[in-house]
Amino acid sequence: MLRPRQFVSALVACGLSCALADTIQLKDKAAITGKVLAEKSDHIAVDIGYTVLVIPRNQVIKILRSDSPAPVPRSKRGSKSAVATAATDTADPKAGFYSTPAKPTPARTVLELVNQIGEAVVQVRTPGGLGSGFFLNEDGFLITNFHVIEGETQITVEVYHQKEGQLDRKTYKQVRIIALNKFADLALLRVEDKDAPKFRYVPLGSSDGLSVGERVFAIGSPLGLERTVTEGILSTKTREVGGLLYLQTTAQINPGNSGGPLFNLSGEVMGVTNMKVTAGEGLGFAIPVETVRYFLDHRDAFAYANDNPSNPYRYLEPPSRTRQTRVEE
Repeated sequence: MLRPRQFVSALVACGLSCALADTIQLKDKAAITGKVLAEKSDHIAVDIGYTVLVIPRNQVIKILRSDSPAPVPRSKRGSKSAVATAATDTADPKAGFYSTPAKPTPARTVLELVNQIGEAVVQVRTPGGLGSGFFLNEDGFLITNFHVIEGETQITVEVYHQKEGQLDRKTYKQVRIIALNKFADLALLRVEDKDAPKFRYVPLGSSDGLSVGERVFAIGSPLGLERTVTEGILSTKTREVGGLLYLQTTAQINPGNSGGPLFNLSGEVMGVTNMKVTAGEGLGFAIPVETVRYFLDHRDAFAYANDNPSNPYRYLEPPSRTRQTRVEE
């Protein structure tokens, strides 16, 4: 059994610097400071300087990363800049490819949140159908479901930009597939139109801190009805379907919602909606945000190969010492 208080004392004794370290908040108001090396479904590996700790997931409340965006002053919350203040670096996931909250943020009403973050939710269209998605950073990277774009290369993204209190609908046609994970039903896209502006985006939270019965809401385009908002509660966090765990919610999910975000009342993405039980009502499901973050942090392993469109993975060359040298005679 992990004893958090003992580890905290040890960290203080060894004088580990907190400036560039992550903070793992544990139950019983304890915390561990170190560098998160790996996040698995059942545990987290943390380097605390002199050893590596393996912390059970059920002991972790929240992870505060050293590279998270600075907290927004209370006086600026609700402004446009409060939603998208994190610096982005498209080359390194640990340098702000997506944003995470620096500390717990207060709950707000769905009305307030929709007005602030609704612009970051988009409609994804292909010749075969449509779905939803949401921006991860201002550079046009967005998440949707794999099944929304499966077998397609002609993709358009429709964004509703807010200008002077009005919504301006804009369609972007230069959309590139960056990475795919068929088994997790996730796809990473990027808008590359020359006239594309800096996009509004939303932060990724942690579903570990969610409680069953907590209120959540989804934004998407069910049946093509763009910018539709549905609210409900989290029914369960561990619904097993096909060997994978999903968040189950009473928020209405319909065809067209696929790939859209499921938010908590702090405006953080808790999951990616991807399916429902058609024989009933209020039985929607979402991919947990931890699965999304793992996909993004390891997106190079799922990179889409342009020279082989049917293959969602990119294979790197082996180390030079393993290559056979060919000698010309």
